[in-house]
Amino acid sequence: MKQKVFTCLMLMLLASLAAFTEEKPHPALYWQAIGEKSVQCQLCPRKCTLSSGQRGICTVRINKDGKLYSLGYGNPIAVHVDPIEKKPFFHVLPATSAFSIAVAGCNMRCLFCQNWQISQSKPDETENYHMSPMDVVSAAEQAGSPFIVYTYTEPTVFYEYMLDICRLAKAQGLKNGMHSCGYINEEPLIALLKYMDAVNIDLKGFNKEFYNKMGMTAELEPVLAALKTIRKEGVWLEITNLIIPGQNDNPQEIRKMCLWIKENLGDEVPVHFSRFMPSFKLQNLPPTPTAKLEEAYDIAKEVGLKYVYIGNVPGHPQENTYCPNCKKVVVGRIGYSILQNNIKEGKCKFCGYKIAGIWEDN
Repeated sequence: MKQKVFTCLMLMLLASLAAFTEEKPHPALYWQAIGEKSVQCQLCPRKCTLSSGQRGICTVRINKDGKLYSLGYGNPIAVHVDPIEKKPFFHVLPATSAFSIAVAGCNMRCLFCQNWQISQSKPDETENYHMSPMDVVSAAEQAGSPFIVYTYTEPTVFYEYMLDICRLAKAQGLKNGMHSCGYINEEPLIALLKYMDAVNIDLKGFNKEFYNKMGMTAELEPVLAALKTIRKEGVWLEITNLIIPGQNDNPQEIRKMCLWIKENLGDEVPVHFSRFMPSFKLQNLPPTPTAKLEEAYDIAKEVGLKYVYIGNVPGHPQENTYCPNCKKVVVGRIGYSILQNNIKEGKCKFCGYKIAGIWEDN
């Protein structure tokens, strides 16, 4: 397996030596003309209005002579084979490899971004791989990865590329997943979800002021709407909340968020409380104390959420999945490593309780 992955990645590197060549723009989906050579993007809630030559805030979508194009098609900046637990997906095929891909750019500008070196870059100004959608699918098959996951940056901004890969992957019997900020309009989201098997959404905070303060000039409501849509469409959903000291760690707000999740999405949606590490423009803040993560965990469990995790603290007991019925460990983890898997045919092998998730590759 390791040799196959190594060979696969080496082939991709050799095929990608033409870095820095000019990318040919790809026609964008979801936009409308609003005047002489002006367009409005309809992909995400920002609905950027662009004159000829202008880019959206994502830096990926550009108006060229009155038509909208994507600069993020076929030119991924990152291609890796990861454990699926890294996404994080804790209720999806434990110990499975995920063929992970990203294009530079993002439609948010989070001050705390953990991948800012690529998310805050322009796809036509970075050193990229050159891979068609079929190249990606073939590489995933060669790597023995049953999942292709769109991650690291914001998948929404390379929507057309992702959608074409998803279609081909499905036709080849592969699964698709993405880790997203959830800032996408309903129509393109529903079209994408037809090919998605699992989605992890970053719910960055639970008030409008936090989203604005952190420099994203975004709104909370569209993210909540996206979460509802994903759940309604029947796609497996997990949520990540990066807890930042003094910024979004108020216990009352965390309780409010957990109650909203339970009431609107159900008590079986896994929630990952992840540890912040100083990064990008918030390097002045300390790492999240483990006690704060444990406080959030306790609140979520008190509210009634069944599957709650503490992330970025390898070895913490709340990395494990516990059966809500008998309380025994059904999936034991340290970091991205699976130590034990006691789920049989989607159920706890000890008491027979059904554990929500995707446990079989079929």
